[in-house]
Amino acid sequence: MTTNDSSMANGILYGVSVGPGDPELITLKGLRSLQQAPVVAFPRGIQDKPGIAQQIIAPWLRSDQQQLPLDFPYVQDIEVLTKAWQLAAKQVWEYLQKGQDVAFACEGDISFYSTFTYLAQTLQQMYPAAVINYVPGVCSPMAAASALGLPLTVRQERLVVLPAIYNVNELESILDWAEVVVLMKVSSVYEQVWQVLQRKSLLQHSWIVERATLPNMVIYKDLSDRPHLQLPYFSLLVVQVSRQ
Repeated sequence: MTTNDSSMANGILYGVSVGPGDPELITLKGLRSLQQAPVVAFPRGIQDKPGIAQQIIAPWLRSDQQQLPLDFPYVQDIEVLTKAWQLAAKQVWEYLQKGQDVAFACEGDISFYSTFTYLAQTLQQMYPAAVINYVPGVCSPMAAASALGLPLTVRQERLVVLPAIYNVNELESILDWAEVVVLMKVSSVYEQVWQVLQRKSLLQHSWIVERATLPNMVIYKDLSDRPHLQLPYFSLLVVQVSRQ
């Protein structure tokens, strides 16, 4: 059998963007991909609790679909992460090689700071015959802007999106030229970020959105009197530099 024939016999891995939290923000294409797959994978939650992606898709799954939780540890150790990605790829391949499609539910968008990126890359490295389809969706900055009732950008504004945990030292210089800044997962560095925004006189033009679009979403407007906040992991900060 040729490689092409083998590929055709294998199942397809669908990376399905399921949005930031509200189950109704899944696209029609994403929902169809999710519901048609016999196997649905997602990141395993912490301490046996359902993860965000699992909670988002719960209303849409059929009782006869196989659910496949995969472990993606919250660490920065590349060796530990690589082993986790390889194990997850192996688990997914076990279904694909039997001709079963697998839909991987990814919170937000699959191409935007996504766990799915590492799974897909590792799968293709380990199993070159693997076929992967990507279904885009709503990512958290867009969801946060909608929750705030603000345009994320207007005219020729320059937008910068930063994973805040890695880039606090760069923030001050970026605020000198960017017109809109979004800091992802800002919780662990919030106090340092607050000090930078204070020096730049930007606290009144900054917003925090916790758990965008979920029922327990929280919004903080004007951070002037909030130097200390206990924020959850999924917290996002928007700074409008040019609209002072």
